[in-house]
Amino acid sequence: MRLASIASVLALAGVVVAAPYSPFPLPDGFPSPSPAQLKEIETLAGGSLPNGPLPTALQPGAVTALQLIALNEIFEVAYFTDLLSNITTNVTGYDLAGYNRTFVIEALTAVANQEKLHALGANGILASANATQITPCEYMFPVSDFLSAITLAQTFTDIVLGVLPQAQTQWAVDGGDEIPLVNLFGSVIAQEAQQDGWYRSLQLKIPSAAPFLTTEAPAFAFTFLQNVIVPGSCPGVALVGASIPTFGPLTVVSMPTDVNSTATFAVPGTVAPSTNSIVYLSGQNLPLTVPISTVTSIGGLSYFNASLPFEVGFAKGLTIAALVSGTGVQFLNASMVASATLYGPGVIEID
Repeated sequence: MRLASIASVLALAGVVVAAPYSPFPLPDGFPSPSPAQLKEIETLAGGSLPNGPLPTALQPGAVTALQLIALNEIFEVAYFTDLLSNITTNVTGYDLAGYNRTFVIEALTAVANQEKLHALGANGILASANATQITPCEYMFPVSDFLSAITLAQTFTDIVLGVLPQAQTQWAVDGGDEIPLVNLFGSVIAQEAQQDGWYRSLQLKIPSAAPFLTTEAPAFAFTFLQNVIVPGSCPGVALVGASIPTFGPLTVVSMPTDVNSTATFAVPGTVAPSTNSIVYLSGQNLPLTVPISTVTSIGGLSYFNASLPFEVGFAKGLTIAALVSGTGVQFLNASMVASATLYGPGVIEID
């Protein structure tokens, strides 16, 4: 199980984050490889960029979706580049004792290059439609060894898997030149799911967490992603942020388990049982609203409890929590939850 809101967790756990990291441009030219360099990336990735025609016009919502995808994919390139470097240079905590070192390096090399193609593909679609492309940022990775790095990789991949179907819906509704993007990114969802199963296996978790994985709104993914981006280090955050909101941090202080239990949360603001609720997104179920209780204020943070009735049908793996305005509201989907959210996402992993 994993605490949520990376920035808040660091303060609670006393974790020291490394200096801002930005390896770009990479030796293979990414994010602007030459044709020869691109061929090498494709070889290491196990396949090429799709060679079909690209859209020449995109609706505004489609542009924002692709920019958020590119922002995330470039982060993932940086993340796996750093992880591979830590392994191959024998950084303490990354010695891979108990793992097949050769296979892990081979697998992560493929993943890093596959993410490069995802990023190049998203930016290529934006360029074809004369929309602004996303450039790299500086990053902060709150991990200190191989297992914590894999655990975080699983968490952010879970979140990616939850938000990409929302982009597919956007393109399907827009229609026209955007229709082929639905199938294209369906293949990306499947590829990310293959990654996620491996990350879970490395932690001795069942590779497939649940029959139906958790969905969430783009604002939750965007807020979570900003936890690993150095503020002000790139224009992409402001670009995406012009269309997608960022929420305040919701920290999961005590983790629920796979039985009916109580979770403790914290936010840097004032909350009250009469005006606020916790909403859970789990699997493909309707959002579940529960009351909050036992509010206390310590050191500028408001701590409070909320039940997590896992046995009513929660999915194993990722659950998203959000502190919303209002009580007793029955939300119909993740977008409605996001519209009422004040703090989130609280990222809960139950296995």
